[in-house]
Amino acid sequence: MVSIWVESIPGAIRVNVGVYDMRVGVPKEIKKQESRVGLTPMAVREYIAAGHEVIVETAAGAKIGCDDAAYIQAGASIVPDAGDIFARSDMIVKVKEPQPSEWVQLREGQILFTYLHLAPDPEQTRGLLASGVTSVAYETVAEGNSLPLLAPMSEVAGRISIEAAAISCRDYNGGNGLLMGGVPGVLPAKVLVIGGGVVGTQAARMAAGLGADVQILDRSLPRLRQLDDLFAGRVRTSYSTRDAVEAAICDADVVIGAVLIPGASAPKLVSREMLGMMKPSSIMVDVAIDQGGCFETSRPTTHEDPIFDVDGIIHYCVANMPGCVPRTSSYALNNATLPYGLALAGGGLKAIQANPALRSGLATHKGMLTNQPVAVSQDLAFVGVDEAIAA
Repeated sequence: MVSIWVESIPGAIRVNVGVYDMRVGVPKEIKKQESRVGLTPMAVREYIAAGHEVIVETAAGAKIGCDDAAYIQAGASIVPDAGDIFARSDMIVKVKEPQPSEWVQLREGQILFTYLHLAPDPEQTRGLLASGVTSVAYETVAEGNSLPLLAPMSEVAGRISIEAAAISCRDYNGGNGLLMGGVPGVLPAKVLVIGGGVVGTQAARMAAGLGADVQILDRSLPRLRQLDDLFAGRVRTSYSTRDAVEAAICDADVVIGAVLIPGASAPKLVSREMLGMMKPSSIMVDVAIDQGGCFETSRPTTHEDPIFDVDGIIHYCVANMPGCVPRTSSYALNNATLPYGLALAGGGLKAIQANPALRSGLATHKGMLTNQPVAVSQDLAFVGVDEAIAA
């Protein structure tokens, strides 16, 4: 793309004259209590070096310790208004799913690269389809059996889940009054982790590190063997069945929901009826809440008001858990997303067609839904990637 223009927006900081492949825009996140940023200055430098232009909304990186000057030094232009970011950019890089005020600013021919978590959010799906935008969801970009762009935030969320549980246990939060690791002569809390993937593994690591009595349930025997070797007996592993879940939650002081079906709504593994089997004031942390939650009684909460009580059981269901540590989270996320983002910026639709990982991440294109689990969850028409792009 050729750019020969002088920035005329009041307050803009750079004059741009030259040739670039794609104009990449980074708006400030507007979801409540979300302070992560789509591109760090480190990542901006890489986009600039690859021949792209980057425009960043003012103060987008303030909460990760990166002011506008850091972005200017990296080669970006600073724009004072998000509307101009959406209007001018060929590609938008975000962290969280676009909010309603952002859907209407997206357009056909534009690429959106961010977390979407569409399955439990039909309203967002309709918004993206109506915009015509080409959206690529971090959480469904797949390399073999791994989800490389979901993994870093799963690592953060898994670790935070135990911190959140430990705080929720405190008496002033209505919790059970337990210290996670106990003290000599007093038993530690019993922590049940449902799901042995990235989130579950990190949660178990943190809980065991604090001295808790930890059990992991999972339905993959190979994964249970890996976990058994990894923790060398410090964490108990069990095959997950309905009987196993019911027996384990009766004994648990803390339950971490860490299950994932890529792109689809999370299965409800703990019913409201099962809460009656649990110890009073037990803690449930639903890390799957972005995908609808794996507890029947879960509903999204915020960092400002993170917990609620159902039948005497404390629920923690913050939908953007890594957002409370934006500096760590933003750099961890950028480390993972950078090569995929550069591929998208350099190749556009051709990169999606040629790269199996990006193909798996394509969610919408020109008003067509290209993610089958989302289509099934919402009873919508599904269109294959090649068919959608050809159209």
